[in-house]
Amino acid sequence: MYLTPEQQAILDGSKGETMAKVMKTLVMYGDAFNAERMVPVTSKYNHLVTSFGLKMMKPVFNLMQELIDAGVTSEQKFSVDPRPVDKNVPANFLQKLIFNKFMYSTQDFYEGQLKELGLLADDAFTCTCYMDEVGNKPQKGEVLSWAESSAVVYANSVLGARCNRNSGIIDIMGSIAGFVPEFGLLTDEGRKATWIVEIKTTKKPEAQLLGSAIGMKVMEAVPYVKGLDQWIGTELTDAACTYLKDFGAATASNGAVGLYHIANLTPEAVEQGEALIAEGAQVYVIDDAELERVYKSYPVIWKNPDATPKLCFMGCPHMSLEQLKSWTDKVEASLKEAGNKKVVIPTVFTASPAVLREFEKTEYAARLKATGVITSYICPLMYMNNPLCAKMPVITSSNKLRTYTTSRYYTDDEILMQITKGGAN
Repeated sequence: MYLTPEQQAILDGSKGETMAKVMKTLVMYGDAFNAERMVPVTSKYNHLVTSFGLKMMKPVFNLMQELIDAGVTSEQKFSVDPRPVDKNVPANFLQKLIFNKFMYSTQDFYEGQLKELGLLADDAFTCTCYMDEVGNKPQKGEVLSWAESSAVVYANSVLGARCNRNSGIIDIMGSIAGFVPEFGLLTDEGRKATWIVEIKTTKKPEAQLLGSAIGMKVMEAVPYVKGLDQWIGTELTDAACTYLKDFGAATASNGAVGLYHIANLTPEAVEQGEALIAEGAQVYVIDDAELERVYKSYPVIWKNPDATPKLCFMGCPHMSLEQLKSWTDKVEASLKEAGNKKVVIPTVFTASPAVLREFEKTEYAARLKATGVITSYICPLMYMNNPLCAKMPVITSSNKLRTYTTSRYYTDDEILMQITKGGAN
């Protein structure tokens, strides 16, 4: 890899041993992907994936402390993924004991380290850092050093920024150095689509289901999606961005997609059109039958597949303000239709602390609370990592949560029916 004189000097120790280790890490990372050079990180803020003070992560804490002790901190402030625990989320005594004593007992210590290294705000914990309310929204063409697959795919696709699917720790290394190796989605060639996805459904496809189908088919490739604009429009409205948030998270977790293009909608697709499609691109046609096939292929790994759900999680990734409002309307209407005053399954809607603050300023907040729905900033995935929680029959409309935990997936309409009326499908 070619290094500038400045970069080579850092590698040789001009800024100390710890900074030399940071640069060596990035060089080795770039070499693994045949990067020819480093490019500057140009975004104002960074986003880190590692948010949880899990006991077994002692090597991470030690590494972070070495950075702090050496005064090697990032000039970029950063947000970080959601907190793993919230006392407002239902949990019994034993579940809480495992959370607080055996799993996330070092949470406060780790959060202290994050603040010393440059946390954007005391509560900048969310997987949707790009929400306007949070304030970490990169501009088109900016180079990032982010981790968190759902945030990276959104930044690349909806915002037109440039970022690879980095791992935890690599994210902070790039931010500290101010450089990242140039390969993959940082290059023009790497952003070309090698799959064409044709949407031929008779109705608006479920975002999480469509993303899942595409992710499992194309894996880490870049898809160019045709026909979706007829269902979600040609403007990046709040509703369209919310749809793409959930769609992208499913492509990234059910596959390994880091960038997608939506014809007539996402920035690069609007600017370049089908010039983004690489020669020899494969074609994948998605119709109603294909989505049904994908849905039915999901395994149910509950001990008792017919168990009554004990908890419902919505918001993986975190819900937008638009979603919180629209779901308040839907829950109220469905409860009224069923003759119920409150949800019949304990239900948690998760969103970033900043979005929840804005939501609390609206009349929707009191209305949602009256339905019995709980709002939280928690990471549902981290909650489900508790082995006692994993044994519970939990339902969700998040394909990411379904993929990584024992949670069972249902469509939004099916979730609405279950939490307001009870019953199966």
